[in-house]
Amino acid sequence: MKEKEFNSWSKSRKKGKLKFILINGVLTWGMPMFFLMTFMLNDAFDESGLIMSHVRINAVIWTITGLFFGISVWFFSEYKYKKEVANRKEPEQIN
Repeated sequence: MKEKEFNSWSKSRKKGKLKFILINGVLTWGMPMFFLMTFMLNDAFDESGLIMSHVRINAVIWTITGLFFGISVWFFSEYKYKKEVANRKEPEQIN
């Protein structure tokens, strides 16, 4: 883990797991994917111009997917961070 990554994650983890997951998972990843997959790549409107029911289904799917994405990133980053902390402490213990 590079120093910049280490310092960035140190700051991010202080904000808390829930806040990280909601902001980085749901808002930053889930919402753009929802809009992209619902309105850009699919026909969200029927012939009368009304939004079809799949918009609601996509909102639920991408919210849940965003949660899982945020959780995955959190745990992977925590794993890398804790491994780096352990690596940084080892040389100090030897001396």
